[in-house]
Order: sequence, then C-alpha cells, then structure tokens
Amino acid sequence: MSKRQSAKYKLDRRMGENIWGRPKSPANRREYGPGQHGQRRKGKLSDFGVQLRAKQKLKGYYGSISEKQFHKVYLEATRMKGDSSENLIGLLESRLDAIVYRAKFVPTVFAARQFINHGHVNVNGRRVNIGSYVCKPGDVIEVREKSKQLAIVLEAVQSAERDVPDYIDVDANKLTATFSRVPSFSDVPYPVQMEPNLVVEFYSR
Repeated sequence: MSKRQSAKYKLDRRMGENIWGRPKSPANRREYGPGQHGQRRKGKLSDFGVQLRAKQKLKGYYGSISEKQFHKVYLEATRMKGDSSENLIGLLESRLDAIVYRAKFVPTVFAARQFINHGHVNVNGRRVNIGSYVCKPGDVIEVREKSKQLAIVLEAVQSAERDVPDYIDVDANKLTATFSRVPSFSDVPYPVQMEPNLVVEFYSR
C-alpha cells in the first residue's frame, strides 16, 4: 500500500492553490508558499518547472499515488489509442478510490484509500480492498452492509461540499454507485485548473 508521508495540506501551500476545494485548506488564508521566505516574489518558472508543477498537482490530487504508480498510469495512457492526456485522466478517474470519493461515500480522497483497504467496499458484489483497482463502465460499487452506518459515510453523504459528477450514478439511500462511463477531461469537476497535457510533456521529454 502506498502511503502519503507528508501532511495533506503541504501541497496546497506549495502550489498556492486549494487543490481539493476544501474549506479548511490553508491556501484559503495564505496564498503564498510555506516557510519564512514564502512571501518573497516568485521567479518565473522554466518550461520544465511548469511541467513539473502540473505533474505534482495532478498526482497530489489523487492522494496516495506514488511516483512509480503515477508513471505506470502515464505509460498505460500512452499505449492506448487517442489523446494521451485524455487517456491519463480517464485511467485516474477509473480507479476505485477515485470513484468512492466522487460518489461521496467518504469526505476525502485520502479517506477513500483507507476505506477500501479496510474492506468496506464491494465491486459487483465482491469485496475489493485495493484502491488502485481499475473499474470498467457498468461496474457497481457499493458500501458493504455492515459499513453503511459508519460516521464517516453518513457525514460524507450528507455533505454539500461537492456534487457527484454525471459519469457516476449514485443511489444515496442504498449507498451504491454505477460507473456509467469513462469521463473525458472536461467532465471531471476539479476545484482548480489541471493541465494533463503538461504532464504528458513532462514524461515524454
């Protein structure tokens, strides 16, 4: 299991953006970087720096993905037909942890990975405890019966913080979600601007 070693909001501070759109983000209060020199005027980034920043932001958004895992997703995206940046987003959004988060079964993408690892999720009636499991259109994801009354689930379902995207059909009463289709980049409700084309450029140097 890949584990995020740094504090969740360090990425927000470093990027100067509220990556996950959460109200508690320190970027809401301080848009400058962390540390005693954080308020100094930033120099202009090189092309490499812009691409690296785009990669760090997109990878960080999906929580606990390691660099090795993320690069593997990129390689798979390049082997598929069509636009590599669109394929990259489609593969990331097809991950089980991303779908559990999008379906609002948990409050954060970090909680989604832990929720799955602890065996609270079924896919097509079978328990799956791997967050990187890739779902296919038509797959039905559900919270297991014994887990439906967990406080984290009840809190997330009732939250008005974000909406469920239209490529996932959710029954909030039964706590089931159907992954109806692989989304395109424009379908994904990122709170900040993501640039997957720059991520492809970064890895294809």
